[in-house]
Amino acid sequence: MRHDWTPLGRSAIGFDRLFDVLDEVQRTAEESYPPYNIERLDENRFQISVALAGFTPDEVSLTVEQNVLTLEGRKSEKEEKIYLHRGISARNVKRQFTLAEHVEVKGARFENGLLVIDLQREIPEAMKPRRIAISDVAPSNVTQVESRVA
Repeated sequence: MRHDWTPLGRSAIGFDRLFDVLDEVQRTAEESYPPYNIERLDENRFQISVALAGFTPDEVSLTVEQNVLTLEGRKSEKEEKIYLHRGISARNVKRQFTLAEHVEVKGARFENGLLVIDLQREIPEAMKPRRIAISDVAPSNVTQVESRVA
């Protein structure tokens, strides 16, 4: 079941990106192929594992554009085979993942039929929280300009 966010968009100014994200989440929930896992390795490291049985590294491409990681697999049928049963899918795949700000793809590899994608959040120094020292001494250059009694 899909929701139409258009009526909310007309009355909510500046929330355009929010409705795009809601549409993306809804669309992603409806897709089921290829299956994947997302793991949190620690506070700033993540790993996506995608089941790509039968694909070779040269049949798979990964691209990142505007915080969207796109995985595309194009299966090439090089030889004509006669199957008695075909249970392993040979269809092309396309899966997109929306990345949070400052999350970068560090690498990808095939491991036991899984495409493993390593991600890391790298927050710029200017955006990291910093501790402010609190002194117990009042500044000596404070002067009272005017006072009134009510």
